[in-house]
Amino acid sequence: MSSAPPNELALSQPPPDRPELPDGVEPTGLAPRWKPSGVLVAFALGLAGTLAGALVLSLVAVLLGADADDLPPGVNIALTVVQDVSFIAAALFVASKVVRPRAWHFGLRGTRPGPFVGWVVVAFLAFLAFSLVYGPLVDVGSQEELPDELGADGGTAALIAAAFLVTVIAPVAEEFFFRGYVFGALRNWKGIWVGALLTGLIFGAIHLGSAPDVLYLPLLAFFGVVLCLLYVKTGSIYPCIVLHAINNCIAFAGTRDGWTWEVAVLFAGSLGSIALVALLVRRFAGPAPALLPAAR
Repeated sequence: MSSAPPNELALSQPPPDRPELPDGVEPTGLAPRWKPSGVLVAFALGLAGTLAGALVLSLVAVLLGADADDLPPGVNIALTVVQDVSFIAAALFVASKVVRPRAWHFGLRGTRPGPFVGWVVVAFLAFLAFSLVYGPLVDVGSQEELPDELGADGGTAALIAAAFLVTVIAPVAEEFFFRGYVFGALRNWKGIWVGALLTGLIFGAIHLGSAPDVLYLPLLAFFGVVLCLLYVKTGSIYPCIVLHAINNCIAFAGTRDGWTWEVAVLFAGSLGSIALVALLVRRFAGPAPALLPAAR
């Protein structure tokens, strides 16, 4: 048996150092070191984009003959989409000032099926338990106004559009912004628990205009905290999007009298659309780097 001469071993080069990460990127696979002040800027830009879009859409609707005091449901759906897009764009813009944004920076990364399903169930049960205790204080029945405002009773096409907005677009957009960006920035600043609490409070407060009752806001805030902790446990916002979608599906279906098989279609359409979003993200953004234990 032959072996390499000692001098060849001596001349062999040591393994190369790990490549340096761009400035501002966490080596653990977490979000970059976004500053908490960026959260305020993102909110301001998102609100500005929403107001600008609302002004343009409302003006166009009025010029086409709509009543300014009672805009058609289609306009309300468009306004909601503009709001979601504005806040996503704002988060991407502010995040780009630290480092070029990647999908995984915002928690858009795959995770193992076991923890995915297990932690979603745990989070849902925690929220359900809190809802059962707090629910009697809230006028949940007044939530039925939202689908009507979106035109859910205006025909099949309007119903599908409203359902898609509530159970797909809203969960994806809100989780991207709140868990992916806001919690990412606040977590880097003050740690998991303070970051989760602040994000939950902001998540509840931002729904002040759309919540049926001010007493509903603490329930939303608690849900926001639960979603943050779900993100921590799984390392991904996909479980957060799924839980958010499930909650919205339950709420939406609860406003539809006489629904039976339609409920199954609603859930299948919502979760199937979210799975398609995840596949497209992986297809175009590529796999995320491994999330090291220090990031959990």
